[in-house]
Amino acid sequence: MGAPRPVKAKSSIPATPVARVRTGSKRPSRRTEVGIQVPAGSVRPGEAPEAAALREAREETGLPDFKIVRKLGETEYDISPYRFEIQHRHVFHLELTEPTPERWMSQEDHDGEQEPTYCECF
Repeated sequence: MGAPRPVKAKSSIPATPVARVRTGSKRPSRRTEVGIQVPAGSVRPGEAPEAAALREAREETGLPDFKIVRKLGETEYDISPYRFEIQHRHVFHLELTEPTPERWMSQEDHDGEQEPTYCECF
Protein backbone atom coordinates (compact mmCIF):
# COMPACT_ATOMS: atom_id res chain seq x y z
CA MET A 1 0.00 0.00 0.00
CA GLY A 2 1.16 3.50 -0.79
CA ALA A 3 1.05 6.60 1.34
CA PRO A 4 -2.43 7.94 2.14
CA ARG A 5 -3.54 10.79 -0.06
CA PRO A 6 -3.89 14.17 1.62
CA VAL A 7 -7.38 15.62 1.96
CA LYS A 8 -7.65 19.24 0.73
CA ALA A 9 -10.55 21.52 1.69
CA LYS A 10 -12.27 23.04 -1.35
CA SER A 11 -15.22 25.33 -1.83
CA SER A 12 -17.48 24.66 -4.81
CA ILE A 13 -20.24 26.88 -6.10
CA PRO A 14 -22.14 24.87 -8.71
CA ALA A 15 -25.51 26.52 -8.21
CA THR A 16 -24.22 30.00 -8.90
CA PRO A 17 -25.82 31.73 -11.88
CA VAL A 18 -22.35 32.32 -13.34
CA ALA A 19 -20.33 30.00 -15.56
CA ARG A 20 -16.94 30.57 -17.15
CA VAL A 21 -15.55 29.49 -20.47
CA ARG A 22 -11.88 29.15 -19.70
CA THR A 23 -9.63 30.13 -22.56
CA GLY A 24 -6.74 27.87 -23.49
CA SER A 25 -4.27 30.74 -23.36
CA LYS A 26 -3.06 32.95 -20.59
CA ARG A 27 -3.39 35.90 -22.96
CA PRO A 28 -6.81 37.47 -23.61
CA SER A 29 -6.02 37.88 -27.33
CA ARG A 30 -6.02 34.08 -27.79
CA ARG A 31 -9.44 32.60 -27.25
CA THR A 32 -9.40 28.84 -27.38
CA GLU A 33 -12.20 27.31 -25.34
CA VAL A 34 -11.04 24.57 -22.99
CA GLY A 35 -14.21 24.00 -21.00
CA ILE A 36 -17.02 25.42 -18.93
CA GLN A 37 -16.38 25.84 -15.22
CA VAL A 38 -18.11 27.23 -12.18
CA PRO A 39 -16.20 29.30 -9.61
CA ALA A 40 -14.49 27.11 -7.02
CA GLY A 41 -11.20 26.84 -5.20
CA SER A 42 -9.25 26.11 -2.05
CA VAL A 43 -10.21 27.03 1.47
CA ARG A 44 -7.25 28.90 2.96
CA PRO A 45 -5.90 28.00 6.42
CA GLY A 46 -8.15 29.57 9.05
CA GLU A 47 -10.79 30.52 6.47
CA ALA A 48 -14.39 29.36 6.80
CA PRO A 49 -15.76 27.47 3.77
CA GLU A 50 -18.49 30.12 3.40
CA ALA A 51 -15.90 32.90 3.23
CA ALA A 52 -13.88 30.86 0.70
CA ALA A 53 -16.94 30.42 -1.53
CA LEU A 54 -17.60 34.17 -1.58
CA ARG A 55 -13.92 35.01 -2.14
CA GLU A 56 -13.53 32.51 -4.99
CA ALA A 57 -16.71 33.75 -6.69
CA ARG A 58 -15.41 37.36 -6.53
CA GLU A 59 -11.88 36.45 -7.66
CA GLU A 60 -12.93 34.25 -10.56
CA THR A 61 -15.74 36.39 -11.97
CA GLY A 62 -14.58 39.93 -11.18
CA LEU A 63 -17.99 40.65 -9.65
CA PRO A 64 -18.04 42.01 -6.09
CA ASP A 65 -21.52 41.26 -4.76
CA PHE A 66 -22.58 37.70 -3.97
CA LYS A 67 -24.53 36.30 -1.07
CA ILE A 68 -24.90 32.73 0.13
CA VAL A 69 -28.43 31.42 -0.31
CA ARG A 70 -27.66 28.15 1.46
CA LYS A 71 -25.13 25.37 1.86
CA LEU A 72 -26.05 22.43 -0.38
CA GLY A 73 -23.77 19.90 1.29
CA GLU A 74 -20.32 18.38 1.42
CA THR A 75 -18.67 15.63 -0.58
CA GLU A 76 -15.27 14.04 -1.09
CA TYR A 77 -13.77 13.77 -4.56
CA ASP A 78 -10.71 11.77 -5.63
CA ILE A 79 -8.95 14.05 -8.13
CA SER A 80 -6.42 11.45 -9.33
CA PRO A 81 -4.79 11.03 -11.76
CA TYR A 82 -4.43 14.85 -11.95
CA ARG A 83 -3.14 15.23 -8.38
CA PHE A 84 -2.48 12.80 -5.56
CA GLU A 85 -5.19 14.11 -3.23
CA ILE A 86 -8.77 13.77 -2.15
CA GLN A 87 -10.77 17.00 -2.09
CA HIS A 88 -13.30 17.61 0.66
CA ARG A 89 -15.74 19.92 -1.13
CA HIS A 90 -18.20 22.32 0.48
CA VAL A 91 -20.98 23.13 -1.99
CA PHE A 92 -22.96 26.39 -1.87
CA HIS A 93 -25.76 28.08 -3.76
CA LEU A 94 -24.76 31.72 -4.26
CA GLU A 95 -26.81 34.56 -5.65
CA LEU A 96 -25.70 37.78 -7.32
CA THR A 97 -26.91 40.91 -5.57
CA GLU A 98 -26.27 43.33 -8.43
CA PRO A 99 -27.25 43.57 -12.10
CA THR A 100 -24.84 41.64 -14.32
CA PRO A 101 -24.04 41.89 -18.02
CA GLU A 102 -25.08 38.95 -20.19
CA ARG A 103 -21.38 38.18 -20.91
CA TRP A 104 -18.13 39.70 -19.66
CA MET A 105 -14.41 38.94 -19.56
CA SER A 106 -12.63 38.19 -16.31
CA GLN A 107 -9.29 36.82 -15.22
CA GLU A 108 -8.12 34.59 -12.43
CA ASP A 109 -4.90 35.92 -10.90
CA HIS A 110 -3.94 32.81 -8.86
CA ASP A 111 -2.82 34.99 -5.93
CA GLY A 112 0.10 36.19 -8.09
CA GLU A 113 1.70 32.73 -8.03
CA GLN A 114 1.36 32.21 -11.81
CA GLU A 115 0.24 34.05 -14.92
CA PRO A 116 -3.45 35.03 -15.01
CA THR A 117 -5.98 32.80 -16.72
CA TYR A 118 -8.57 34.64 -18.81
CA CYS A 119 -12.22 33.66 -18.92
CA GLU A 120 -15.43 34.70 -20.59
CA CYS A 121 -18.24 34.67 -18.04
CA PHE A 122 -21.96 34.34 -18.60
